Formats: sequence, structure tokens, C-alpha cells
Amino acid sequence: MTESKFLSGWRLTVIRILSLFLVIGITVYIFLLGDEAEKLKSYSYPGIFVLSILANATIILPAPGIAITFAMGAVFNPIGVALAAGAGATIGELTGYLAGFSGQGIIEDNQTYQRLEGWTKKHGGIAIFLLALIPNPLFDFAGVAAGALGMPVYKFLLWVLAGKILKMLAFSLAGAGSIQWLDQIF
Repeated sequence: MTESKFLSGWRLTVIRILSLFLVIGITVYIFLLGDEAEKLKSYSYPGIFVLSILANATIILPAPGIAITFAMGAVFNPIGVALAAGAGATIGELTGYLAGFSGQGIIEDNQTYQRLEGWTKKHGGIAIFLLALIPNPLFDFAGVAAGALGMPVYKFLLWVLAGKILKMLAFSLAGAGSIQWLDQIF
């Protein structure tokens, strides 16, 4: 049985519904964690990785991922912080992608969707990279669009990873530099 036949009809609908419930569940869980997430900072790079997943797994609701990266850049090696935070952020952004994927069946016959699908196939990766690179609280919409438009998940993850690592590197270097600057003043 081919993959397209397996993922057709009712099976695809079930997968989309389960994806939507997964996204909602993850978002609720992250906000229920509250202060418990702060304890992960003491676990060095793995803690930064997990905190970054949690900070980026919320849909639309803000979480302090960049602030954590900035602060940890002052404590640990900024390149290691950028790699851990960027990789975690990339995995966290899968929730937006899954939210878009789960809603794809609703919009796939829409004329606007058809035009956006062509644009995404032609320029989608670069657009995802640039949106991941800049501090952008609305990046979740890019993930939702990528999922809804059918961008392959591996392509989405690669473009997000490149953008997130570079963004996190800038913030972790800024955090490291701020400590040096404060040492010079005081």
C-alpha cells in the first residue's frame, strides 16, 4: 500500500484530529508547568534544550524563550547555548506545523489556498527561514501555514533550524557580551 493511499480518507482525518488534540494538550501542559520549568535551567545545555522546546511549543501565547537564551549565553558557552536553544525551538515549532496540518482538510479546496500553495512550493523555505531568523512573536502562523500548505515536515524543520540557531546565537552572544560590559562598568 502506498503512503498516499494509507493517508487518504478517514485515516487522514483521524490523524489531523489527533494532531489538533496533541497541539492543544501540549499548550495546556506548558502553561500548567509554570515555575517548574525554571528548574530546568540548572541542567545546563539539556535544560536549555527542553526549556526552548517548551517556550516554542505554545501556539500564539508568548513564552520567554529568547530571554532564557540571553541569560544562559551569559553563563554557558554562547555557541552551545545557541545550538541547544535553536534545536529545542525547532522541535517546539512542530506544534504550529501540526495545527496547520490538522486544519488542512478545511481549506484545501479554497482558491486562496491553491495560490498560496504554489507560492510556498516556490519560496516557502526561504520565507520560513527568514521568519525563524528574526524575533517574531507570530512565527506560529508561519508554522500553521507550512503545515496547512503541505510543506514536507523535514523541509520545514531544516529551514526553521537554520533560522532559529542563528537567532539564538545572536541572543546568546548578546547575553555573554552584556556580562563583559557590566564587568567593565563595575
